[in-house]
Amino acid sequence: MKTSLTAGPELTASDRCDRCGAQGYVRVTLSSGGTLIFCGHHAKKHEEQLKLIATEYVDETDRLGATN
Repeated sequence: MKTSLTAGPELTASDRCDRCGAQGYVRVTLSSGGTLIFCGHHAKKHEEQLKLIATEYVDETDRLGATN
């Protein structure tokens, strides 16, 4: 299944990682219709498996190094 990197709505500070509760930077939409949100650490750890089951994989981890 092909994943797409789309803009979609930007993740905010209220979007929390489904594994640990940290701020979410990756949103994964599953083919079943569900959505998962992960922090950069857990997204990286499970990226290969997630991309196999995702219809959409939105990665905003580049914001981690950004300064205002």
